[in-house]
Amino acid sequence: MCALKTTPVTAELYDYLIAHSLPLDDVQRRLMERTARLGPVARMQIGPDEGAFLTLLARLMGARRAIEIGTFTGYSALCIARGLAPGGHLLCCDVDKEWGQIAREAWAQAGVADQVRLRLGPALDTLRALAPDPVVDLAFIDADKENYVAYYEELLPRMRPGGAVLADNVLWRGHVIDPVGDAPPAEVSATRRARDADTRAIREFNDHIAADDRVEAVILSIGDGVTLIRKRD
Repeated sequence: MCALKTTPVTAELYDYLIAHSLPLDDVQRRLMERTARLGPVARMQIGPDEGAFLTLLARLMGARRAIEIGTFTGYSALCIARGLAPGGHLLCCDVDKEWGQIAREAWAQAGVADQVRLRLGPALDTLRALAPDPVVDLAFIDADKENYVAYYEELLPRMRPGGAVLADNVLWRGHVIDPVGDAPPAEVSATRRARDADTRAIREFNDHIAADDRVEAVILSIGDGVTLIRKRD
């Protein structure tokens, strides 16, 4: 099937769309700059276009209860918190104490610290400890790819009917359509093996969602690809 009316996003066009979208506030800008100084790991942070999307989606939904799997330095959590309804709360799951401290400082500066809780430890343990009540309005998955399906399956029973789960990196820099695993292991670098494992995990997740009649979903070409999943009523 040929994609129609799609526009390749050049660097110049990306700057244009950022300039005409929900603007960054000072705290968000400083957090992005601080994260950039961490080096190559900074690429784990979502872009400002995706951040604006999270804020507006939370606001449009009137979300009061949200969960994030994979918080990094807290930018995406800050964006979600900005969109929560009054009295709303966000539970964040991550494993890195240093990144968590950066996140907490940013949340305090933004005045949302009372709305956000960070749980350090394996996210699956945190999710399984939650009550199984379907009360969550919005969830965002942006963590280790091998557990995407497991995270989703723990989240879905806890989502309210009409609630939304978002999953990041579902296009995986285009590798989802690459052939993987064809070369002998001895001829494949460790980096390539890791990438191929993540590619397989993302493909498995994408196939899992596409076949799940409990939900309706669409893959959006925002950032590295975001799947928006709505739990059916």
